[in-house]
Amino acid sequence: MAQSVIIYSTPTCPYCIRAKQFLKEHNISFVDYDVSSDQEKAEEMINKSGQMGVPVLDIDGQIIVGFNKEAISRALGIA
Repeated sequence: MAQSVIIYSTPTCPYCIRAKQFLKEHNISFVDYDVSSDQEKAEEMINKSGQMGVPVLDIDGQIIVGFNKEAISRALGIA
């Protein structure tokens, strides 16, 4: 059951880096959008989350703002 995982991040955000490491550790494939250089994706992120902060994860339509390991695990079913 492959899930759709999108992470909106910036290259300098430590929580973004940790979130991506967490996904890699659990062999979860994801699409990473750098919102510092992609204005269209930045607007998409704000529209989805109502937030300007990163990271924002979209896991099968479930929006998680920030690196919340428990919420990410629950959304992925790896709790």
